[in-house]
Amino acid sequence: MIEGGFHFEQPLWFLGLLALIPVAWWLKRTADRAAQGPLHRYADPHLLPHLTGTRDLRTSERWGRYLRWSLLWALLLTAMAGPRWDATDVRLFHPGNHLLILLDISRSMQASDVNPNRLGRARHEISDLIRKNREVRLGLILFATVPHVVSPITEDTRTILNALPALSGELASPNLQGSRLREALTRAEALLSGLPEEGARSILLISDGDLDEPGLTELVEPLAAAGIRVHVLGIGTPEGALVPAPGGGALRGPDGEPVRTALNEPLLESLAATGGGIYRRADFRDSDTDAILRAVAVSRLPPQARDERTRIWNERFWIPVLVLMLALAWQFRALGWPRRPSP
Repeated sequence: MIEGGFHFEQPLWFLGLLALIPVAWWLKRTADRAAQGPLHRYADPHLLPHLTGTRDLRTSERWGRYLRWSLLWALLLTAMAGPRWDATDVRLFHPGNHLLILLDISRSMQASDVNPNRLGRARHEISDLIRKNREVRLGLILFATVPHVVSPITEDTRTILNALPALSGELASPNLQGSRLREALTRAEALLSGLPEEGARSILLISDGDLDEPGLTELVEPLAAAGIRVHVLGIGTPEGALVPAPGGGALRGPDGEPVRTALNEPLLESLAATGGGIYRRADFRDSDTDAILRAVAVSRLPPQARDERTRIWNERFWIPVLVLMLALAWQFRALGWPRRPSP
């Protein structure tokens, strides 16, 4: 195969050109027989059209039509042969490293104890993961009261990167408050369970730990038993900050006092330990991102298995098809369209 050059996918279709040889022989034979027909014994050739109402095609007309239809046949065979050039190399999908990010977008993630706020800091961490990543396929799920899949596991991490600026707490319903990690973990397990077990499957929880659900550590245990590791990236500070209200100011609880939220590191660390993963607190250095990527890239497959590529060619069969359609239109136009009688 010519590397990146012009060639045909199935050149054996051009064997159909051999069919033109018997057709040419048949045309010549029928023309000779017509010239020796019984009618030629009773009238001169130039008088036969007046006798029969038809005329024999001249040699130039007969072979001209043959050449025109031969050209159309050649164009059809060219399209069937599949002309192609300009290939694109695409990496084959192999079981490897898979990471599904669970991003908490609840109201507490709007707290500003880190700049610009916790959710903004989380978006920056995800952006660093995508830009530094070379071996891991990523997916993203947002959750507050209900989970929402932004992207399943994919190699096209550019899609996730482009969606980051639009991720905000406004995506969560204002009538429902709180963080429900249980539903998000269940959704993540469903997505990861469909991936090959030979590859490494991991979950990265990005949250401030303001989770009120009981029994979360027990929920992580079956994930770890199934080979799905749970890593945690904490967002915020132990000192905490006030939770902003949707209309401005501070969110107030049932007692009328402002609600304050702080990074719950003990809970997040226990989730990571139970899930067989690591815990890191987000900061402006690269150490947290690098540590997570190292912990996720633990596939048992050899590196060369993930670098296999296939070549996808740009098919150009439509070019001879277009020329064939134009030639057919011209051919039928030359034969003459039926004319409407003049009034």
